Amino acid sequence: MVQGSGDRVREPEAIDNLPDQIDMTALTLNINPVMKLTDEEFFQLCQSNKNLRLERTATGELIIMSPTGGETSNRNGRLTQQLFNWADADGTGVAFDSSGGFKLASGADRSPDAAWVRLERWNSLTISEQQRFPHLCPDFIVELLSPSDSLPSTQSKMREYRDNGMRLGWLINRRTRQVEIYRPNQEVEVIENPVTLSGETVLRGFVLNLAPIW
Repeated sequence: MVQGSGDRVREPEAIDNLPDQIDMTALTLNINPVMKLTDEEFFQLCQSNKNLRLERTATGELIIMSPTGGETSNRNGRLTQQLFNWADADGTGVAFDSSGGFKLASGADRSPDAAWVRLERWNSLTISEQQRFPHLCPDFIVELLSPSDSLPSTQSKMREYRDNGMRLGWLINRRTRQVEIYRPNQEVEVIENPVTLSGETVLRGFVLNLAPIW
């Protein structure tokens, strides 16, 4: 499953108290007293502001994130490069980078750093649905914590993904060199300084090399 010095250390509740940098790149805006955006209006808002990453919570709050710094962008690219290379060779699903948005069953619109959806689920959507924000939660999701991201809020997003149908999720914390692994109906597993991560039974044969990401 996980190779290297990947020993289970503790549950994420125990690491919430680690010092964390203030999140200066995300702004939460409550627009509900003024308007409630439809799915199409939110999609058009995102298309009109391509220099920003926009998400929407299940209660309709907008989360506005500026572009990442060069180092984080490079690490994200190296992560998605490995996922896309495997997905192209494997052929059982479709991979997505951080620009892809998904409409969850909870009503939230989320844009994970990397994601993968089984081919049969993707093909069940119409062309129009594929061109908008697909109404599904990816089978596999990765969030790579940037220096300014809030750990508790990102952990909350991972639990939201899991509750909405995600089968496997990785929260990679470069600052502490820890990975939190999220699986349905299981406690979150925390791995210390792994060298590689396995896609397990969800992405059979996929092994993420963490060396270029650390």
